[in-house]
Amino acid sequence: MPVINTSNGPLEHVVIDGDPDLAPLVFLHGGLGCLAAWGRFPARLAAATGRRALVYSRHGNGGSGPDPLPRTPRYMHEHAQDVLPELLAALGMHRPVLVGHSDGASIALLYASAHPVEAVVGMGPHMYFEDENRIGIENARASYDAGPLAKKMAMVHDDPRGVFDRWSGVWLSPAFRSWSIENDLDVTAPVLVIQGDADEYGSMAQVDAVERAVSGPFGRLVPEGCDHYPYLVCPDLVTDTVCAFLAEQTGHARSVEAAR
Repeated sequence: MPVINTSNGPLEHVVIDGDPDLAPLVFLHGGLGCLAAWGRFPARLAAATGRRALVYSRHGNGGSGPDPLPRTPRYMHEHAQDVLPELLAALGMHRPVLVGHSDGASIALLYASAHPVEAVVGMGPHMYFEDENRIGIENARASYDAGPLAKKMAMVHDDPRGVFDRWSGVWLSPAFRSWSIENDLDVTAPVLVIQGDADEYGSMAQVDAVERAVSGPFGRLVPEGCDHYPYLVCPDLVTDTVCAFLAEQTGHARSVEAAR
């Protein structure tokens, strides 16, 4: 797997070919995710949109270098403000379409509040801590300790135990109970939120919170019977919806520019 060195250490990544004249897709995984955990979805969406795509693992996840920073409640802010801008600049990727899942969706919204993006697609975003987060993570911890989740994570991470402990530890810490990004967002780019109606890590109130916090065009998709992983449960529906959303937004942008 290709590796790029950053000031915080090496990151494994893959760049999928596509039209260089179109804004690239940048995939931001969830707390337990990594490059490999996306499966075929990035290649599927890249092919459907004709865009280049960047898929990578954050420090400590997948095959990337260790996480050099103490995991604090601001770890998503830190990645959005420091790591991601450096990575995109090094790869020459400007004004991307950010496709984030879970923690990655929150990182995408934070990045888009400070940097130009063409659009944000957020699946199962976290806007603030709620009891559903605690219950979902406690259930995940039970699954990890029992074996099934540990075996699944061992297939895609060099240090699965470390990934799980860093993620669950900070989310279940007392300091995280007051965590929120609601007052930190200033997103004017188009935002599409996708959240299954059976998401085990957050309520639909999170989607409403995103809509309240952003000021640009907003869309939502709520797949019926879907859990926290819509890109795995209903990839065709997600792909079609993202393609339609991007086509609508870029077409509108071209019309506005022509009118000027």
